[in-house]
Amino acid sequence: MSDAEQGVNTRRGRDETAEERADRMWTELIQEIRVAQMGVQILFGFLLTVVFTPMYATLSDTDQTIYIVTVVLGACATGALIGPVSLHRLVSGRRIKPQAVRWASRLTMLGLLLLLATTSASLLLILRVATHDDFVPYLVAGVVCWYLLCWFGLPLWTRYRHTTR
Repeated sequence: MSDAEQGVNTRRGRDETAEERADRMWTELIQEIRVAQMGVQILFGFLLTVVFTPMYATLSDTDQTIYIVTVVLGACATGALIGPVSLHRLVSGRRIKPQAVRWASRLTMLGLLLLLATTSASLLLILRVATHDDFVPYLVAGVVCWYLLCWFGLPLWTRYRHTTR
């Protein structure tokens, strides 16, 4: 006889209030953001130095455009991934943590998408400079697919597969 047939509580999840859940989700979100922030800040810092190297002047107009777009994407990713910290600081103590967690989560997802674009554009630029082969766009597309699988595909599949309905 199953637990449900015996009347045993088979409820999954935590027994927590909305505020406790928001506190837990905020802590988890901040830990996730720390990982993403580190990556975007290192990449963005590297990108900022490229324009000051002698090689920058020798880049084609296309490569310079890719560079500029990449730097702007990196700046936007940095802003989106730091945004939740500012959001928390400005609304702290206002008793709206559940709403703040939702908005911070949205900013984080936007930051991850911008980080994906920044990383992809950086890879495109680096490979175009390192090699002038026609396979570069295909290689970058393959890496983008890998990122999409790791960052979104697998998590969404896991969510679908293991979430109770």
